[in-house]
Amino acid sequence: MSDDGRTVKRKDGATGLRRGWTTGACATAATKAALNGLLTGEFPDPVSIRLPKGEEPAFALSRHRLTNETAEASIVKDAGDDPDVTHLAEIVVTIGRAQAGRGLVFRAGEGVGTVTREGLPIPPGEPAINPVPRQMIRSVVEEICEAHALAPDFEVTISIPGGEALAEKTWNPRLGILGGLSILGTTGIVHPFSCASWINAIHRGVDVARAAGLSHLVGPTGSTSEAAARTVYPDLPELAFLDMGDFAGGLLKYLRTHPVERLTIAGGFAKLSKLAQGAMDLHSGRSQVDFAFLAGLAAEAGRDDVAARIRGANTAKEALDIGTDAGFDLAGPVARNAQICARELLRGAPIAIDILVTDRSGHVVAHAR
Repeated sequence: MSDDGRTVKRKDGATGLRRGWTTGACATAATKAALNGLLTGEFPDPVSIRLPKGEEPAFALSRHRLTNETAEASIVKDAGDDPDVTHLAEIVVTIGRAQAGRGLVFRAGEGVGTVTREGLPIPPGEPAINPVPRQMIRSVVEEICEAHALAPDFEVTISIPGGEALAEKTWNPRLGILGGLSILGTTGIVHPFSCASWINAIHRGVDVARAAGLSHLVGPTGSTSEAAARTVYPDLPELAFLDMGDFAGGLLKYLRTHPVERLTIAGGFAKLSKLAQGAMDLHSGRSQVDFAFLAGLAAEAGRDDVAARIRGANTAKEALDIGTDAGFDLAGPVARNAQICARELLRGAPIAIDILVTDRSGHVVAHAR
């Protein structure tokens, strides 16, 4: 924090980038300001809260309003240097009294979704406010109520103007969270490019699909491979398709303890070449195609002529084209080796693994069943 108590984005120790704050942390701070405003007429600004690991950041209010029956406070979320879809979104909390003995009640306002499917940590019919943010909010409400000798019987309504449109860029519609965004966070802190939120979304996708009774899931690396997988498996519902992205390891490790009968990993030749090499993070910044490995696949098949040319390739596409032009199926052994590596990471979990390899146009060039 700065000398005047306002929020300062601290540098992440691992990346040197500025950290930010989760929607859950912003909603907690807005709740604290709104409840103080309702009970005293004064809105603290900045307002400080304690995060689950003990840090105490302070947040500047964006706006506040007091009526005869409610108080409202809002905070503009700052995600630091992370490309978070909710960066600069306004998190608005409106608080009013609930029926005596009712306790704390959570409501979804504009732009906050409602859970409609089983398998998420919040049951269907509830606003999409995750357990840790709920507990953080509950703690500040109980603390303030104790100071005023009041029972914590209040309604907390969280809104995010424009949140419904933003939610279309997230997993929420596919997970059955309708009408807006989720209030998220386990630590209150957004670590830039940590990818934790994406991997968490993959896990929730598995949970929802399992709760719906699905036995076959598809983990595509992107939209092109997902479209190809949909043509191969036209009868699978949308819920079966997980937005795996580059996080093959994040999906496979979770399936060890949350298994399904069958998993298809679908991806372009370059990304699945990296999986075949044993890489579990397929992002170009964290793993590279090994042309010596690809050349070795050709050599194992007795095609030393192809292997020599592949060693000099500049791109994965060029390597694939070299094989195709020479009448050698390079995508097939890539698919089979990717299947072996995926099975190894599952460590004996009873899951049948398929690998679907596509070219850049989305045509299926190999399918290891």
